[in-house]
Amino acid sequence: MSVTEFRGFAATILRAEISGSPEDPAVLLLHGGGQTRSVWQDAARALVKAGRQVINLDLRGHGDSDWPQDGRYDFDAYVEDLRCVLSQMPVRPVIVAASLGGWIAAATLGEDGGHLAAGLVLADVPPEINAQAARKVSDALRKRSTRCEPGQLWDPRFLDAMNLEAAIRRVAAAAPNLKIPVLFVRGALSELTEAEAAGRYVKQIEGAEFAEIRDAGHMAAFDRSDLFNATLLDFLERRVPRYLPDYRAGSDARTLRDALGCFATGVTVVTAMDKEGQPVGLTANSFTSVSLDPPLLLVCIAKTSGSLKAMEGAKHFGVNVLHIGQQPISNRFARPGTDRFSETPWQRGQHDVPLLSGALVNFECVRHAEYDGGDHVILVGRVERARYEPRRDPLLYFKGRYRRLHFA
Repeated sequence: MSVTEFRGFAATILRAEISGSPEDPAVLLLHGGGQTRSVWQDAARALVKAGRQVINLDLRGHGDSDWPQDGRYDFDAYVEDLRCVLSQMPVRPVIVAASLGGWIAAATLGEDGGHLAAGLVLADVPPEINAQAARKVSDALRKRSTRCEPGQLWDPRFLDAMNLEAAIRRVAAAAPNLKIPVLFVRGALSELTEAEAAGRYVKQIEGAEFAEIRDAGHMAAFDRSDLFNATLLDFLERRVPRYLPDYRAGSDARTLRDALGCFATGVTVVTAMDKEGQPVGLTANSFTSVSLDPPLLLVCIAKTSGSLKAMEGAKHFGVNVLHIGQQPISNRFARPGTDRFSETPWQRGQHDVPLLSGALVNFECVRHAEYDGGDHVILVGRVERARYEPRRDPLLYFKGRYRRLHFA
């Protein structure tokens, strides 16, 4: 067991206790407001025994993490802290989070950050706020803040800086964007999280699971840690298993597709003119350079593509590498039956090859060779001209989703 540091928002130092083997799948634990990482001790031990590495984090203003002098305890600061922590981790963890930590995690992952985690478990996280019950919890925290009990150290200023209603609205708005395995756990006797409200929230998340802990209130993850831990471990083994997916010849093709998707690529639109002089194009991420002498590249086109016949009949074609702002163009050229070029700025290159305006790179090619590639055709082009924009970042594709560069 060791303690490590992460650099959070505005250079705030966040400290976490790490236990378990770094070779095991990671779980990041986030406590609630007015708590410290010590509340997760039972869960951390159970997770390590089950073959998981645990990163048990103190939120800003809590436990061993920094208490910012400027009193930045607004919800934005906590969300940015989590984004910073996840970007510094070498793997994508499952996040297990309680109350305030759950709001932070749900907002972070639902607001353009789902690729940062492998799964999410929300424990005792009210998707709607009962004003009377919330006031009761807040009053209890204020009384505790005057005692400074060992293991319960936290900065009481966070109580006044946090806008709970605004945070709840963000969490609700982000729910439909969560595309990772999600488990919502509620204490059956909770006065803060009503079962009906929890059910409505869970229905907004595709494939999410819901579980109740009997004889437990709002602090179910800690008051009945035995039942919560059993529920947590069952979910992890089913939805985020420890074993590595293994493709063998003749087995599930989806597993092979997922394995190939682990190779991050750029995104291109391949273009040409058909025999009638009309522009055609399609999105392709199976693209690579082949040779500098002679200057060759290749792109793979599915045999089911409606544009394949035109591509095979064209002597010249273009490969347009897209930048981060051109995701709508990628989607447009990936959909069948749309007038792709009417909504996309383009111009004619050499030999009338249609080139997309503002692309990261425009390659103009003459056909060099064509090969059979199973369910794809491998089209090799000799580059006659290349123009690129050095100030833009590429649109990336990884594990079935668009991504963007992260600069550490």
